Amino acid sequence: MSPRTNDSPRGSGGQEAPRPAEAPEASKAPAAPEAPEASRASSAAADAPRSPSTAERVDALRRFAAAVRRGRGLHGASCAVLLAVAMTAGAVAVGGDGRDAARAAPGVSRAVGADVLVRGDLDTAIRSLQAHVRAQPRDFGAWAALGLAQVERARTDGDPSRYARAERALARSLALRPGNDQALAGQAALAAARHDFAAALDHADRALERNPYSERALCSRIDALVELGRYMEAGRAATVADRRRPGVPVFTRYAYVRELRGDVPAARRVLHRALDSAAGPADVAYVATALGNLERGQGRYGAALRHYARALAADDAYLPALEGRARAQAADGDRAGAITTLEQVVARSPLPGPLVALGELYEDRNAPGDRAKAREQYALVDAWTALARAGGVDVDLDTALAAADHGDTAEALRAARAEWNRRRTVHTADALAWALHRAGRSAEALPYARRATATGYRDAAFLHHRGMIEKATGHDRAARASLTAALEQNPGFSPLGASAARAALKDLEAAR
Repeated sequence: MSPRTNDSPRGSGGQEAPRPAEAPEASKAPAAPEAPEASRASSAAADAPRSPSTAERVDALRRFAAAVRRGRGLHGASCAVLLAVAMTAGAVAVGGDGRDAARAAPGVSRAVGADVLVRGDLDTAIRSLQAHVRAQPRDFGAWAALGLAQVERARTDGDPSRYARAERALARSLALRPGNDQALAGQAALAAARHDFAAALDHADRALERNPYSERALCSRIDALVELGRYMEAGRAATVADRRRPGVPVFTRYAYVRELRGDVPAARRVLHRALDSAAGPADVAYVATALGNLERGQGRYGAALRHYARALAADDAYLPALEGRARAQAADGDRAGAITTLEQVVARSPLPGPLVALGELYEDRNAPGDRAKAREQYALVDAWTALARAGGVDVDLDTALAAADHGDTAEALRAARAEWNRRRTVHTADALAWALHRAGRSAEALPYARRATATGYRDAAFLHHRGMIEKATGHDRAARASLTAALEQNPGFSPLGASAARAALKDLEAAR
């Protein structure tokens, strides 16, 4: 893989190159009186009168979480009213990655396309596109761009209502120009954001039939195959995408596929090349964060912190970099700094990953009031889950991981089984293994724990889970090897998990 010149025109920063504007053809667009169409466009382009502040969103989520804690049996009208209040005040939903959204997962690029976003300012892009489609309601390309921008914005501000807006904009684009590749690629991105990866793959394939060089479709196809656990196909898709549209979005996905197969050196080399080719602040922040996450996962905290610093120098508000820095600070022994940074993150975007991490840091510190603070973070995860589902997002993987350690183990197992039935990845195998173990079914868990590590992907949390399951099933020698490997690779992978691994190793040594 090399960042070579592409066959087709390129935009800067690895983004999709802008195409020449196409004049709408009346013969291809649905016939309609001009004034009503403009009215419909205005309504569709501006169906949310005001974007709430982050403080309002978090406050609404906390009120909803408090209601959940007071009565988990809320049903019917009461639940509907609470959800409506939280949603209209600004709900919080999935922002990242399927995959530990906060780790700037390679499946979630900030690049929207040069025709939508030039400097990484999605809010400005959305406002500009809304104004454009009000003035030019038959511009199918602008509708597609607006839909895609709404998808990307939902990933960063956690507002699930944007997914419905994105869906309407993309549908409008397809009504104006049936089968256009921009809208199909947008639908692939939307399906992936909602974690419907089978649909994402279908939409991406349809878009590529129309335009084999669609960067967004090429990337969404890789994402979908990865998230469906079809890693060999994902590798081939990454090679094809690199040949057709080399650039930051493709390079980062290529690196993640290599990491999943255990080739960390290759992943590191590709990400450094991607960083060298990053032309804009958004791309620099995205790739530097991916590098930071890779190094943190290998226990190289100093290198990770340097990459996060570079990401934040490019974009000081980039939440995945802030969360990554907090996790590296915690792993490196700076728990106070980690708590301060994570508090900033969850105040702006309370997603499951940082909420659980902050809750565990409170538990680990165990100062007066910390237990209550930790419980609040876990309750916020429950509220987030309800709101994300209301926004059409499949959150079973997030639910399984959080509930197994900090919630209802029966719900964790239900969610993990449901996710496993949809897609069989290393992450779902790990989640199902851990949920089974926490439910007291360690013998059933062991094959899934082994499957989670079978591709060569080395994640300290996976190794910790496998080691604990091996210990519970009497495989003491294997348990020592797995737990030792977890702590050698990334000794600070989790404040509570690392402590549990050390305690388990101590027990195993005492029993020899």
